[in-house]
Amino acid sequence: MGRAIAMGQPVPADLLGTLTDSAGLMDDPAGLRHRFAEDGYLFLRGVVDPAVIEDARAEILARLEAVGEIEPGGEGIFTGRSDRREREPDLGRFWQSVSEGPRFRAASHGKAIERLMSAVAGEPARAQDYIFLRVGVPGRATGLHYDYPFFTRAHDQVWTVWLPLGPAPIERGPIVVVEGSHHFDDLLQDLEGFDVTKTSRKANIADDLVSFARARGARLLTADFNPGDLALFGMRTLHGALDHHDASGRVRLSCDLRWQPASLPVDERYFGKHPAGTTGAGYAELNGAKPLDQPWHTR
Repeated sequence: MGRAIAMGQPVPADLLGTLTDSAGLMDDPAGLRHRFAEDGYLFLRGVVDPAVIEDARAEILARLEAVGEIEPGGEGIFTGRSDRREREPDLGRFWQSVSEGPRFRAASHGKAIERLMSAVAGEPARAQDYIFLRVGVPGRATGLHYDYPFFTRAHDQVWTVWLPLGPAPIERGPIVVVEGSHHFDDLLQDLEGFDVTKTSRKANIADDLVSFARARGARLLTADFNPGDLALFGMRTLHGALDHHDASGRVRLSCDLRWQPASLPVDERYFGKHPAGTTGAGYAELNGAKPLDQPWHTR
């Protein structure tokens, strides 16, 4: 791996670890579930056909190029500016249309990931319709947070798939998981009853990833992601994203998509033709709906 930076701080070698590749367990559902329970996450290389990922990436980049945010040529280089507000007066509707692109959905909601998630669930699994598409530009990162209890109103059998849409080497700020954090009971108990729609309390557990990991005696786990690789974790695994510091200016495209057993009730906020999203604002609430030259919050 290359040089890892977290919220402006280089990650010392003793605090940096590599996600364990569980692709060898793809034909062993019981083994997958055991590894998932033990580690709190699964990292799997080569789940999705790279050609499907490339098609999704090209589709999204074309939409961003049309609003002046990405340079022509297909390299995914940020222009440093945006014409999105001038060309797309309804930013939420624009972002929903990007997020529902057919090539993108073929990657995010395709049979390859559905088979994996059904193996993890031990029964048929279904994905939420609402998807968190992220465009990481140089200088951005995400603080440490749990997905619990944001997505657990109906039940807690919900899992997040983090899928990069193209190469995501460590320099472009891929996902980072805190080793053993699904056992940090004190932090998890403190989140009980938290509702982002009812309180202004900060969602991030920590913005200083290095000091947090040192204090907890835990490593920060990540990897250089190739097209088709993915990570998945439960609601109670602490995660964030490293700093994007790739000097090439190429954006990191990735998405978060939640899955659950198809037999369980759904949280209506994330399903349907016009999902309301976490706060009720639909796709307009997402960082991705903001023009790329605008700052975003880290959750």
